[in-house]
Amino acid sequence: MTDVRDILDLEVPSNAELINKESILGQDAKKQQKKKVLDGPNRRPEGMHRELYALLYSDNKDAPPILPTDTGQGYKQMKAKLGMRRVRPWKWMPFTNPARTDGAVLYHWRRVADEGKEYPFARFNKTVQLPTYSDVEYQQYLQVDGWTKDETDHLFNLCHRFDLRFYVVHDRWNRSIFSERSVEDIKERYYGISNILAKLKAPSGQEPKLRIYDAEHERRRKEQLCKLFDRTPEQIEEEQTLMNELRKIEMRKKEREKKTQDLQKLITAADSNTETRRQERKSTKKKVLPQKATKAETTSIEMTGIKFPDTRTSGVSLRSQRMKLPASVGQKKIKAIEQLLQELGIELVPIPTGEICAHFNELRSDMVLLYELKSALANCEFELQTFGHQVEALTGGVGGGGVGSQGKPSSIST
Repeated sequence: MTDVRDILDLEVPSNAELINKESILGQDAKKQQKKKVLDGPNRRPEGMHRELYALLYSDNKDAPPILPTDTGQGYKQMKAKLGMRRVRPWKWMPFTNPARTDGAVLYHWRRVADEGKEYPFARFNKTVQLPTYSDVEYQQYLQVDGWTKDETDHLFNLCHRFDLRFYVVHDRWNRSIFSERSVEDIKERYYGISNILAKLKAPSGQEPKLRIYDAEHERRRKEQLCKLFDRTPEQIEEEQTLMNELRKIEMRKKEREKKTQDLQKLITAADSNTETRRQERKSTKKKVLPQKATKAETTSIEMTGIKFPDTRTSGVSLRSQRMKLPASVGQKKIKAIEQLLQELGIELVPIPTGEICAHFNELRSDMVLLYELKSALANCEFELQTFGHQVEALTGGVGGGGVGSQGKPSSIST
């Protein structure tokens, strides 16, 4: 282009650019525009999460695809594995299926090398091996009241045709010639004959494999299922209500048994406490050594309501730690102990001598046992009154015999 300018005496601009094919077609502008777009900063808008921005745009700011695509694997990258061997010839040839008994001839494509071989899918034809019997065997062993030989032969013919699908056998049963039979009757007859023939044809010294079928149980099961299916919504609701009541009764029974066990534990604890007291009195009369007496006291304390921890540790310790109540005693029991001590005029924290500590712990254990017995008695009285009111409500006040003041047991005094 410079030669043309010289011929025409045209001035050449100082900042002249090279004219080429791209500048004439206008592709330089597009490339520069793309470079500007690519070189521009790819900033994420404020307030937008990074994961969401990554879903909207890629590095090239391409629009997201409408459908999910997998660029890693695709049809274009898959290459056909073509070998250099000669192609094996195929032929349209006839074949017969051994599973069919009508001798039908079908056609399909097959390799020439496989011509004459058996149909490959014939191995999937599995048949059921049914027992067979002769006329002599039927006359000697298989005669049953209500079943004739023709009816039995018809049954085994259907079982052979339909591979022991007893519901299909029942559907195809010839009712015009033979009497109506249920599925249970058909199964019972078939399994009965199979077991008899298995016993007859079993080798000596080997137990045959028998199949037990209880037709009566099957009839009852189906009858129960029909009753369950034919229930009305009212009957279902009533059954659910009865089930809920049964659960409540079982829960009450468990609670009552638990209360009975707890009460029995309290009674045995009280009896053992009185027994140990008697032994202590006998030991004091015989002037037992003080060490043995303290051992008896500790054992009696362990058997009562409170189990005080053993404070025998190495080193120096305060004797008042023996009178400290363990953490297993609740706040209600602690308040009840304090109230009883105030009523008896005993100090809450007496002088902690050895004898006072032992007797004070024993007294508080008896107080806890008394508190538990009182609460158990109150619960029993409340349950007794509740049952009395229920009896009165059921009997209409006749013969109910509610709990009165004469029948009420006297409470334990402090």
